[in-house]
This record gives sequence, structure tokens and C-alpha cells, in this order.
Amino acid sequence: MTEFDHPGHTAEPRQEPGLVAGFDRGAAGREVFTIRDLTKEFEVSARTLRFYEEKGLLAPRRNGEKRLYSRRDRARLRYVLMGKRVGFSLEEVREMLDLYDLGDGRRTQLQVALAKFQERAVRLEEQRGEIDRAIAELARASLEIQAMLSARANDEG
Repeated sequence: MTEFDHPGHTAEPRQEPGLVAGFDRGAAGREVFTIRDLTKEFEVSARTLRFYEEKGLLAPRRNGEKRLYSRRDRARLRYVLMGKRVGFSLEEVREMLDLYDLGDGRRTQLQVALAKFQERAVRLEEQRGEIDRAIAELARASLEIQAMLSARANDEG
């Protein structure tokens, strides 16, 4: 057993829906999504979607009081949620999303995203090391405390 073998730690990354490229089964054949569609699919609240809209991350069109989200809004929501899961701020996510419209075939967006993703992965690896060291220290301290309690029980008995 290594220092990395502890509950909750897995070597394999959790498989989330792809975000950069490829076929998106959830949007297949659809151009418009309601707030209900997106809240159900992504397990977020309507309030969350409205918050992202207020922050300029999503821009649904309106049909009266009803919000209608495009495939682009849906893709942006996937990106926002992925960014949030891995620790990016909403501002960092917005910066990456806004690069989509530069007109360079997404080259700049992809380059910036790659750099940010790699930086974030390095930071998460550092944090994992810190967490592993903290867990090891707690395990050592727990053993010492257990030994002290056992010694006291023997002295009293």
C-alpha cells in the first residue's frame, strides 16, 4: 500500500462529458432547449441558470417569459460546469469562453484553455500532495494518541 492508497483517491479521472470536441449526444438533433431541459440534464437549478445568465455566461433568447437556450448556450453551460468542477473561477471561465468569438478558428481559445488546464492540473497535483501529507500526519498522530490512551488504560487497570 502506498501513501496514495486511501479512501476517496482514484488514479483514474472521473469521466465527464467531453467538452472541447466531438459529438454531443445530449444535443443530437436539437437546436433549442428550455430551462427545464437544461436543469434536468445538468442537475442544476433554474436559479443557477439565471445566475449564469446575469453573469453573461449564457444568453438565452426569450419567447415571452420563457427562456430558450441554443446549442451554443448548452455547450457554454457544459464548459462553465466543468470549469467550476475543476476549480476555475467564473471570470476565468468567461475569459476562455469569450475567446471563441475572435475569429481565428478557436485557435487562441484552445491555446489559452490548454495553458490554463495544464496550470490547474499542476496546482491540483500540488494540492493532492499536500492533502496526502496531511492525511499521513493525521494517521501518525492518531497512532500516537491511541498509544497514549492504551498506556493510560493499562496504568489505570
